[in-house]
Amino acid sequence: MKFAAIDVGSNAVRLLLSKVDTEGIEPIYEKISQIRMPIRLGDDAFVHGHISDEKVRQLVKTMIAFKHLMDAYEPIDFMACATSAMREAENSEKIVRKIKEESGIDLKVISGRREAKIIYSNRIEKIIANGDPSSYLHVDVGGGSTELILFKGGKVFAYRSFNIGTIRMLEGIVTKHDWNEMKRWVKSVTRDHMPDYAIGSGGNINKLFRMSGRKDGTLLMDKDIKDLNKYLKGFTLEQRITKLGLRPDRADVIIPASKIYFSVMKWGHIDQMHVPRLGLADGIIHVLYKKHKESYI
Repeated sequence: MKFAAIDVGSNAVRLLLSKVDTEGIEPIYEKISQIRMPIRLGDDAFVHGHISDEKVRQLVKTMIAFKHLMDAYEPIDFMACATSAMREAENSEKIVRKIKEESGIDLKVISGRREAKIIYSNRIEKIIANGDPSSYLHVDVGGGSTELILFKGGKVFAYRSFNIGTIRMLEGIVTKHDWNEMKRWVKSVTRDHMPDYAIGSGGNINKLFRMSGRKDGTLLMDKDIKDLNKYLKGFTLEQRITKLGLRPDRADVIIPASKIYFSVMKWGHIDQMHVPRLGLADGIIHVLYKKHKESYI
């Protein structure tokens, strides 16, 4: 089975083309291709409350191109979801209509709660723990929001979405109240259900993991994140691009991202993190597969 997923995020827009092998006992998910366009919708949405005509033009052209790629790939189904930036933009409904008219793609602007549920569809805790009944706190950091999911015994015990994201932090619009609210929630849910590990997802934690020098399948430590945060702060934005080889749209957000990940781990008294490199687009593929699997029963 072939599927496609589009994630219209606050920092970038992604297309994931995937295949699911159903011949074994468990389905095997294979990423065929992933395309990322650095359209930062959050710059407009979080500061001005709407998305500019230029950003809309870029987004529509990207969605038209994605539709052509999907037509060539011929998936049996696809889904396109937009998150925090589009949730806040007052012209999001107009943008959704324009995308539908010009590309044929029905873009769904999903709530933070729905976003967390789709991320959960990855069943990351099952991949990592193999049925281990331990507790895990999943941390997904985006440009506009942070989604937190506490797993216990292989099931969702609690989840919450907070308007704390990397672009919001760069723009200086994350308040002390926002931080305290997330801190209280993390401390509350982890007090009686102490997580054994954190699970990190998002482009920034993937990059931090690679920069740490840790081998695939090993754990990223809270000290690694703290040290990397300090290391990155020792370079100017231009140096992070030229000397460290970071993409321009990664070089600025990676520092606030490291602060969010480290803070959540500190509040939850967690010192180890799995980084399985799965996110919203992967979750969409799981949702689509489940829908089609059930339709065949």
